[in-house]
Amino acid sequence: MSGKRWQLDDIAWGDFDPAQVDPDILQVVKAAAMVEYNGGDYATYLCNVFADDPEFQSEAREWAEEECQHGAALGRWAEMADPDFDFAACFERFVAGFRPDVEASESIRGSRSGELVARCIVEVGTSGYYTALAEATEEPVLKEICKRIAADELRHYKLFYSYLRRYLEVEQISRLRRLMIAFARINESEDDELAFAFYAANASESQDYDRKRWAQEYMKRAFSYYQPKHVERAILMTWKAAGLDPQGTSAKMASRAAYWLLKQRTRGYDPANSQQQQAA
Repeated sequence: MSGKRWQLDDIAWGDFDPAQVDPDILQVVKAAAMVEYNGGDYATYLCNVFADDPEFQSEAREWAEEECQHGAALGRWAEMADPDFDFAACFERFVAGFRPDVEASESIRGSRSGELVARCIVEVGTSGYYTALAEATEEPVLKEICKRIAADELRHYKLFYSYLRRYLEVEQISRLRRLMIAFARINESEDDELAFAFYAANASESQDYDRKRWAQEYMKRAFSYYQPKHVERAILMTWKAAGLDPQGTSAKMASRAAYWLLKQRTRGYDPANSQQQQAA
């Protein structure tokens, strides 16, 4: 990568239309801002894992700067949409309750290639997610922000995939192992990070943290914006990272299954009642 492709000042903030703010989208944007703005911790982890690769370390630090910018943009928009939202205070609450293991010296995926597969999956998911949000929202500033972030995340996927190909020449982990790592990372979308981010950004001080509850609150909103085309593209890129044929029958079957699963997760969800459910 060669520096940030855009800056916060490039956003047309003056086009903000409060009448077009959807309260459910606002809640997931607040949570996304927490996770994105925490990119520095992940850069520290990656630099530890790739301690003898200064070229990758440089790329990881630049990647983290862009991730933090994503969080800053989303946080600024959220404060415009909800004047009572304090991005800095909520982020402090988030990192006080959730931090990745920045002391780790080896990848939790078992190899550097495995780590890069996992990073590819994260970028696949976020690119699709922000594309879906951009298409779901009618608020022009958020639409612009999400389009810019989605493009960045796709570029990040290509970055990590290029290093994956390089490391596979040495480590040569199997396609099956790569696919297992990919699925494991997808399943981690239900872990504490996103659940706690949603809680930290949206819950009142009197509300306690319950991982299952807050994960459900996040997922039923976030998953509702996906369309089949978003899931299909994500599976295609996942199959590519795993070394499988992205145009093959297995990828098509996986796309249909993944979309069906997403719909099951959002079944019975009524956005009109979500605020009442949140306050209960």
